[in-house]
Amino acid sequence: MQNEKSDDSPSPEVTEGISLITGDPKKAVLKLSGPLIVAMVLSSMYNLVDAIWVSGLGGDALAAVGFVTPLFMILIGLSNGIGAGATSAISRCIGAHDKRGVNNTAMHTIIITIIVSIVLTIGLEIFLQSTLLTLGAGKTIELAVNYGQIIFAGTILMLFTGAAYGILRSEGDTKRTMYAMIISAVVNIILDPILIYPAGLGIAGAAWATVISQAMVSGVLLYWFFKKKDTYVTLSWKNFIPDFKVVKSILGVGLPASVEFLVMSSVVAILNGLLVNVAGTDAVAIYSAGWRVVMMAILPIIAVGTAVVAVAGVSYGARNTKNLSITHTYSIKVGLIVALLTSVLTFVFAPYIAMIFAYSPETAYLAPTIAAFLQVMCFFYIFVPPGVMSGSIFQGVGKGINSLILTVLRQLIFVAVFSYFLAIPLGWGQQGVWWGIVAGNTAGSAVAFTWARLYIKRLG
Repeated sequence: MQNEKSDDSPSPEVTEGISLITGDPKKAVLKLSGPLIVAMVLSSMYNLVDAIWVSGLGGDALAAVGFVTPLFMILIGLSNGIGAGATSAISRCIGAHDKRGVNNTAMHTIIITIIVSIVLTIGLEIFLQSTLLTLGAGKTIELAVNYGQIIFAGTILMLFTGAAYGILRSEGDTKRTMYAMIISAVVNIILDPILIYPAGLGIAGAAWATVISQAMVSGVLLYWFFKKKDTYVTLSWKNFIPDFKVVKSILGVGLPASVEFLVMSSVVAILNGLLVNVAGTDAVAIYSAGWRVVMMAILPIIAVGTAVVAVAGVSYGARNTKNLSITHTYSIKVGLIVALLTSVLTFVFAPYIAMIFAYSPETAYLAPTIAAFLQVMCFFYIFVPPGVMSGSIFQGVGKGINSLILTVLRQLIFVAVFSYFLAIPLGWGQQGVWWGIVAGNTAGSAVAFTWARLYIKRLG
């Protein structure tokens, strides 16, 4: 964080977003969350649509995309991580009324993004085939490489959009983040069928649709920052002063946030193994189908948590412990209201939701068990908000490692251990895994909430 607090940049000194995040924290959490919820839901929808169009090319094409997906998810994790690091670091500068620090931190974010993108692009393009073979691509290797080479050529676009979204969120501008994500989703949805089928590009068409949509959004973002210049943050080389402390401030949240993504993916693999062991592959199909619904259901809670990072960062930068405490408590209340509503709806409509994944004669027998899984997960929803919001508080104040520790505790330790204990020693089978997810998340959230409250109390 730089000490100079004046800047000759042409950007406005106070924007609507800045007024919002530096004002009432309750209002800020609510108003920032709305656009983020819309954006996240749309992104999830376009990923689903993408899979549907590719499935029309046959099983090998769908499998090829599946083998590339783990590598793609790593990039998404890095993109989200850099964005979270930017949001946290810049919002702390905003809270401290350090305008020069705001701009310098934003420039550091872009430079870090460029460097990481170059390194990853070279590595992925060189070692893509051997990596995919290691992951088991086998007979689909040609399709997987064809798809992956195009997707990973756009690495810089994916990481840049994540960083830019983080910068916009840091200044309370989630509306433009929403607009950009809507553009990306709509363009991708339109281009997918056109490039895959009429254009005859096949699986490569799906990859090009993704890259083109990201390129268009990147163009919009660059226009906002460099041409329109109505953002609070000013991206300019004249505002860049190399500073390792700034790099540490960004990566101190960004790297742990990226690792959290990998931890959650690892837990899915562990639970899949447990389910196969106690109930066979049908149990994995039930969990995989039901978990998609669960992830959609908790998106609004995650959106609120994303908003909390910016609001908490401003409060911390301003050394306003009272607002930090209000942000934590109020966001949990909002999350709980959403969770309770979602739980009721899921419980009531579980049998009907299950039919979506079991509409064919071959899978119809899975519907009752999918419905049962969803009804158990209703108890999971209720205990998500304290954990998510507490982790977001730590990210906002720059304690990314704390947030990572909480994720490891909740996922790798509590969820995995409870699931194993209930499923095997107690003999509950696949339902033991389900209740293990609930129990582990409950225990992890309790630890997260307690740690966050103690931390805030010590700051006061």
